[in-house]
Amino acid sequence: MKIDQAEGLRKRLSDSVHQAKTVAVVSGKGGVGKSNFVVNFSLQLIKRNKKVLILDLDIGMGNIDILIGNRSTYSIVDLLKNDIPLNSLIEKESNGLHYIAGGSSLSQLFKLTDLQKTRFYEAFDTLIHQYDYIFFDMGAGATEESLFFTLSAEECIVITTPEPTSITDAYGMVKHIVSRKDQLPIYAVLNRWNKRSDGIASLKKFQNVIQQFLSVEVKALGVIPDDVLVVKGVTAQQPYSEVYPRSKASKAITHLADVYLQEKRKSNSADTSFLGRLKNWMEG
Repeated sequence: MKIDQAEGLRKRLSDSVHQAKTVAVVSGKGGVGKSNFVVNFSLQLIKRNKKVLILDLDIGMGNIDILIGNRSTYSIVDLLKNDIPLNSLIEKESNGLHYIAGGSSLSQLFKLTDLQKTRFYEAFDTLIHQYDYIFFDMGAGATEESLFFTLSAEECIVITTPEPTSITDAYGMVKHIVSRKDQLPIYAVLNRWNKRSDGIASLKKFQNVIQQFLSVEVKALGVIPDDVLVVKGVTAQQPYSEVYPRSKASKAITHLADVYLQEKRKSNSADTSFLGRLKNWMEG
């Protein structure tokens, strides 16, 4: 009996220490494939036995539902306004993907009563201990509200494409972030390249410009090709990495997931201050 009790105590202590890594996924402009990246990247992590939750915060333009052919019953706002239990908010797909729709107005999260804020923090504290990764699918560009979540996250992934306007807007997004938190680890993904060597060169140039003018190192996570099968997957409302696993884009997203997890193994430290930072932003 004592042995069983000791094992149970160790398990509870282990569970209490475990914390999800919070990752904000951002872009400087819309239409660069950010949400599609989040969905398919998450699925690759799930295939590697990681528990992943996506919080769709692309307010007004959220399309996680569309990409996976589902329609959410609730959003994060229902937790606060209608007192819907947390587990009822989480949509659970058969492929292991879990997500929460973001609702109609992110600004509502920063106009809460003290009781609502407490409920919000308690809900997030539960989520952090249930998952390995929580991805915030942020809206394009930088607003005061979206920056709260981005700056509270443990790290950030910025998505861009080779188009000059996309590169410029992504640079502007990184500038917004580092001007407020220059120690936030940032990864960069270049989507929709037509020629791999050009894609790699564009991503390298993006890194160099940020290093030169912002004095910040952005890690290159990798590149994803422009693939007609991605469009077919969107049309079918199914993740392309699931329906076309041998496509060029699927192979690329698989490689990105491997690179990302290798980076995590190098520095596998949990960030326990996410909720603390979120409280400071929301209440400061």
